[in-house]
Amino acid sequence: MSTVTAPAPRPLTALAGVRRAAWLLGALSWSAFAVLEAVRHGWLAGLLAFAFFVAPDLTFLVGLSDARRMAKGQLPPRAVPYYNTAHRALVPLALLALAVVAPVTWAPAFAALSGWLAHISYDRAFGYGLRTKEGFQRG
Repeated sequence: MSTVTAPAPRPLTALAGVRRAAWLLGALSWSAFAVLEAVRHGWLAGLLAFAFFVAPDLTFLVGLSDARRMAKGQLPPRAVPYYNTAHRALVPLALLALAVVAPVTWAPAFAALSGWLAHISYDRAFGYGLRTKEGFQRG
């Protein structure tokens, strides 16, 4: 059995700090949208915003049986495609754009997508990004 070790973390550069600050600003904005939609449109909008805020990290469950054999900070490789798909901002942004041009609008959908984007933005702001195929944080 070969042992896989996590790559050494890179030091935070000024550009990376600015990028993280921008993600944090986005996270706060998407959180505000989610809360405002929940207040304006009721419990279903709030429930969906919360569910979509939590849902991206449920992808960890895909590799739960393999977790004991992984290095510290490593996601089981079979969970990586699910994790990366759920943590790409392009996915909820594309759905949001589709919702804007669709003839039917549903406020709880906007709340849900806002929650999802808030989750992704908080992750990026705190240094958690997409994973390599081995399951480690991309540098």
